Order: sequence, then structure tokens, then C-alpha cells
Amino acid sequence: MTRPAHTVEKIGGTSMSRSAELLDTLFLRGGKDPYNRIFVVSAYGGITDLLLEHKKTGEPGVYARFSNASNDLGWSEALNQAMAAMSAAHAKVLETAADIREADDFLRERIEGARSCLIDLQRLCSYGHFRLSQHMDILRELLSGLGESHSAFVTALLLRRAGVNARCVDLSGWRDERDVTLEQRIDEGLRDVDLTTELPIVTGYAQCSEGLMSLYDRGYSEVTFSRIAAHTGASEAIIHKEFHLSSADPKLVGLENVRKLGHTNYDVADQLSNMGMEAIHPSAAKTLRQAHIPLRVTNAFEPEDPGTLIDDSNGETPRVEIITALDVFALEVFEQDMVGVKGYDATILQALTRHKVSIVAKSSNANAITHYVDTSLKQVKRVENDLVDTYPTASVTARGVAVVAAIGRDLTGLNALGRGLAALDEAGITPVAVQQGPRNVDIQFVTTSDDADKAVKILHACLIEQAASAKSKPRLAA
Repeated sequence: MTRPAHTVEKIGGTSMSRSAELLDTLFLRGGKDPYNRIFVVSAYGGITDLLLEHKKTGEPGVYARFSNASNDLGWSEALNQAMAAMSAAHAKVLETAADIREADDFLRERIEGARSCLIDLQRLCSYGHFRLSQHMDILRELLSGLGESHSAFVTALLLRRAGVNARCVDLSGWRDERDVTLEQRIDEGLRDVDLTTELPIVTGYAQCSEGLMSLYDRGYSEVTFSRIAAHTGASEAIIHKEFHLSSADPKLVGLENVRKLGHTNYDVADQLSNMGMEAIHPSAAKTLRQAHIPLRVTNAFEPEDPGTLIDDSNGETPRVEIITALDVFALEVFEQDMVGVKGYDATILQALTRHKVSIVAKSSNANAITHYVDTSLKQVKRVENDLVDTYPTASVTARGVAVVAAIGRDLTGLNALGRGLAALDEAGITPVAVQQGPRNVDIQFVTTSDDADKAVKILHACLIEQAASAKSKPRLAA
């Protein structure tokens, strides 16, 4: 089906919780034609944490409590808490009693359906022939879908009340017994939508045979978003956040010193993902890149600002665009007999993969291999134990450090490594390690965790602020 020129736009959970504030500006576009767009929505802020587990602290939600329960119904109380939070979220967004009542009914039907499913599953797995572990991936998907289905339904209500012909497109597969691919799910959901007269509000979660949660975990909504953009041939993909992509954390270097990126490319976006600062999930970026669809990242609450465009273009002139830091563990395997022997690196990678540990950077010499990994202390200890069992004569150590990265589309000829080292030395910071690859898109300064924030400020001043001092530079609005 040929579709008109359109955009596919995603709204994150924090912005969704403030969607009533975005009604006139983002959704209604200040009175302009609101159509020829597809919105992909996340659950309201904090809801997925309640349904699964807290993304940062690991505090158990419904899923985590159910997976650790044998016969008790502690998870049911967690489901009640999630339902109360979801109800409060839509009561904050909707204004009319009729809409709130309709949202309450929708929520109750979904939550009680999920509760019945969990009770039945718990009863089934009380028999020895059935193992709860075999069903946990499916359960995680079911619970995740509740949040996005709820927010999409409520957003469609909000827009219809404002006079927009909005349609909730629920890709969660609720009560759908078929086994379909993600591509089929998207095609069926959007097949008869007329983008010139309808505004589809699509769930960020899509139930499919591939299993989005098992592949991408909490990054599934951006994967759905990118696949919808590619499937429909969008002219542009847009992510609306609560902030601009800027040259550093304004809280660290000062709002008056940061620069909005404005324009960068997918190489930089990938480096940011590697540093835990995702402009977009790397798998989603890959889909957009292969489909030749540019990505725009905007501040949802500054609709007049074009934000930052991410595409395949090279930098106009070499420059450092962003300084960011990430706390990691330096996992080092030292073995005197390593020199000239193959297999050590492969074995270490197998252990890291087995425990689902993310690698940020790596260095090696004749007798040692060090991986800088983004994970929990518990996971690092598990990897350590595996490697000690495999190489009993090796010294396996792990310590907390920070990787401070200077990133840009093209760092050629800037001597950014030398200038950065000189600036750090003048401030009394001695890096644990440094490295710059031949592709010239990033430089990594490994420091102690205590020095990381100070290093970001120093490197930002040296490599970005000083470089821009002779030019006018766009500032972020306070």
C-alpha cells in the first residue's frame, strides 16, 4: 500500500506522564494538520518498573515477585499497586469523568485478565510435570504489554476528546492465539489506517513469534518504533524526549556551557549506546540506517526547536561533539603463560556472554586482557568465578573504574587525545588507561570512579568549550 509522506514518532514514559501538557503543541501541532503521523507510545513513567522490576535499582515488581514465589500471592498485591499507579496516571491526563471511567474499565479488564492468567499458571506449575521457568519469557512479555496498551488506549481517548480522529492500534496480541511475526503484527495493525484522516497511537510493545523481550528486553519499544518506520516507509523517525541531546550533562558542566548537538550521525549514536547513553537502541538504529531513514531527537516540551538530526552524513569539520562517562568494572585476566597462546580471549568472551555482561571497551597486551564491562557486581563475581575455575593459575581481578569518552563524527587532526591528557594532568588526574581507535570517532579515558565527574568537566572545557570560544554557539534554554 502506498502511504503519504509521513513521520513515525515515539514518546518516552516520562513525557507520556505529561501528555496533557503536550496536547496542544505536540499532538495538535498548534492548530496545524495533526495527521500524516504515527505515534508509538511507551507506558507511563514508572509503570514498567512496577510490572517487571525497577530498571536501575532492581526492586522487584510483579514479574520478579511472581518468579520468586512458590505458592504465595505476594505478586498479586504488586499487581494491585501497578493497577493503582496506572489508574492515577490516566486520571492525571484525562479531564472528563466519562473518559476516566472508560479508561478504568479498560484497565480493570486487562489487569484482572493478567491476574487470572498468573493464578492459573501458578496452579499448573504446582504439578511436577510443568516448570515455571519454561513460561517466564512469555509472562514477561504479557506483563510488559499491559503498560503500553493502557497508555495507547488513554492517549487515543485524550485525542478524540480534543477532536482528533485518533485510533488505538494495540499490537500486544491480547487474547490473540495466533503466532505471527513482528512484520505481520505491524502490517495487520496498520493495514487499513488512512494516515491523511486518522492519527494512529501504537503500542510500543508488539507480541510476535520472535519474542521482543527475550531479544531486546526493555529496549523493545524503540525496536517496534524503528520497524514501523521501515515498514511504512517513513520520511523521518522522531523520538521526543524530555531533554535535548547535548554535549554533556548540564548538571555537571553547567547549562550555560553545554551545546545542543543539532546534527550528528549514526556512528555517534552507536558510541552513545555503548556508553549507556542511548539516543536510540542500537538495533533500532540499525533498522533505520539500513532503511535510509533519518532520526530526529527532540525535546518534547520545546516543539519549536528542531532538535538533533541523526543520519549517515559525515561531519562538516572535525570536532568533539559530546563528553560522557560511565561507571564500569575493569575485569582483568593476567596469566604469565598467555603470550603466544590462543584461546584466552575466546574463553573470556564466552563467560561474559553466558552471564549477559555488556562490554564497553577492551585492551590487551602479551600477558593480560582487560574488559571494561557495564554490569552489576554480582554478575562480575560470577564471571570471575568461572574464569578462576577455567584458569586456576591466572590472576583474575575486578575493580570499579569509569570510562570517560570524547565522541564525534570525525576527530581527525584534533590532537584531542594529547590535549585531553594535558588538561587532566594539569588538574591532577592520572588516567588508569587511554585508547583511541583508528576510526577516529571516540577517545576513551579510563579514570577512577571518584575522578569521573571532574574529568567530564575538564574535558568538556578543553575539547568543546575552548574549541567553540571563537564561534557563536547555540545554548540550551533554561
